[in-house]
Amino acid sequence: MHSLKHNFLTLISRCTKLRSFKQIHAQLVVSQAIQNDLILTKVAEFFGKHIDLLDYACTCLISVKCASTFPYNTLISGYATSRAPKVAFLVYRRVVQGGFLPDTYTFPVVLKSCAKFVGVGESKQVHGLIVKMGFCYHMYVQNSLVHAYGVCGECYSACRVFDEMLVRDVVSWTGLISGYVSSGLFRDALVLFKRMDVEPNAATYVSVLVACGRLGNLNMGKGVHGSIVMRGFDVGLVVGNALIDMYVKSDLLSEAKRAFDELPDKDIVSWTSIISGMVQSRCAKEALEMFRVMQIEGLESDRVVLTSVLSACGSLGALDYGKWVHEYIKYWGIEWDVHIGTALVDMYAKCGCIEMALKIFHEMSIKNVLTWNALLGGLAMHGHGKEALKHFEIMIKAGVKPSEVTFLAILTACCHSGLVNEGQHYFNMMISQNCNLSPMLEHYGCMVDLLCRAGLLDEAQELIERMPMPPDVLIWGALLGACKASGNAKLSQKILDRLLELESRDSGAFVLLSNIYAINDRWHDVTRIRRLMKNQGVTKVPGSSVIEVDGKGHEFLVGDFSHPENEEIHRLLNLLTNGLYVSLDVPN
Repeated sequence: MHSLKHNFLTLISRCTKLRSFKQIHAQLVVSQAIQNDLILTKVAEFFGKHIDLLDYACTCLISVKCASTFPYNTLISGYATSRAPKVAFLVYRRVVQGGFLPDTYTFPVVLKSCAKFVGVGESKQVHGLIVKMGFCYHMYVQNSLVHAYGVCGECYSACRVFDEMLVRDVVSWTGLISGYVSSGLFRDALVLFKRMDVEPNAATYVSVLVACGRLGNLNMGKGVHGSIVMRGFDVGLVVGNALIDMYVKSDLLSEAKRAFDELPDKDIVSWTSIISGMVQSRCAKEALEMFRVMQIEGLESDRVVLTSVLSACGSLGALDYGKWVHEYIKYWGIEWDVHIGTALVDMYAKCGCIEMALKIFHEMSIKNVLTWNALLGGLAMHGHGKEALKHFEIMIKAGVKPSEVTFLAILTACCHSGLVNEGQHYFNMMISQNCNLSPMLEHYGCMVDLLCRAGLLDEAQELIERMPMPPDVLIWGALLGACKASGNAKLSQKILDRLLELESRDSGAFVLLSNIYAINDRWHDVTRIRRLMKNQGVTKVPGSSVIEVDGKGHEFLVGDFSHPENEEIHRLLNLLTNGLYVSLDVPN
């Protein structure tokens, strides 16, 4: 008998096809070996690997009437870890209807499957049976309920189960904390973490660090990091990635980079977090350098990191690099989604390739408001004002609701193209009942700039006075620029007084005012402005430019000679300059 059982176990383990299994099953039934718990468990394992055999599996196990719950739990567990976790709940319901009585090992597996397919109603059904059968005070079952309710966004129910627990372990606390985080209740998650009376585990730290990052609570995030180090906790990949993400979300890129460098092993999540963080912190050049290192390390890029890299290319105007990323996406057959498409439109538009941006835009089957914003912003930036307005009208007709960013792009388009009437129309449209959007400081800045460029200083001043928020240095700077064009030194002095009230350290406004006085031959005022700049510690920001060579960005500042190839660059510039003067036909 022992030899026969061993042979059946071996046959079932090696079986991969349904036809062969049916032959084995027939022999199991005839020999009554199917009644053996170990063999029946092996049968359940086979069924757990084949989702399409649901009916067959339930019929097989129910017909045996096995005294042990282990085969049933094995079958449910197999389906719970499959790509279709809802099947596990369907099996559970079928076998219960067939007379199976669940135990403390059944409910955690079923609730795990409910969490995977976010089955709130199913979780409540299981909870009802748990209470009815008297398992509601078993800690493993309670922990599973807390986790399932938390993942499903039923934080009230999760909290109620948690409060009823007589004994709680780290899984209990972590289940509720992660539930709060999943539901966006980050503050509640941090409050609960402070109440913890057991030592946290890796999952706890990850959830808490996510909450700190989303809230921008850097102090607590650093405290959690310190606690991890103090406890001698092994910072594995998952916790390390959470630390990087927390520092990135808290705008502390230096600490994010340090956490990244300290990771002994890195995955695509690590690289994506640090590269995305660099892009968000406007360190686009560093982001591209980091992506280059990632490529050298041999990691395959995904859509998320490529979206960030394309954004960096757009910020730097690194067209060649952006084209390379585009080719990389096509070569590796990376599936397009709205994020990749939007990033490509944005990159080409910012780099001045408007035709390519339009081509990709029109090829996209799915677009969202961000896609439209990327196109409209690119058209506005490069002076295609009327084209931007045309596409905006198409956007409205397509039923896409514009956002504040959309109107900022449209107002910028009007400003760069001198479309005063159109700008006023769209500004009024923004605050109308149809759109019901509140203009921000940037929108008012565009309108003031538009009016100033058109020489309408009185209208610009009236708009500034109607603003619901105090104007910033950029708005006063726009008005000051208009004063320079009209030579209005009197108004310029009033603007300077306002700038002094703001305690602005923007050198551009002071330089503009100095130039206005110089135009009007008021040299003593020029001297006074320069002295004022010196006393307030305001220094003129040097001009800069970025050029891409062989896919690598090079930044040059006025007066900066630190570039490693500085001498060769200047030697070539001198040759070009001398050649230019020789070739020019200058009349005597």
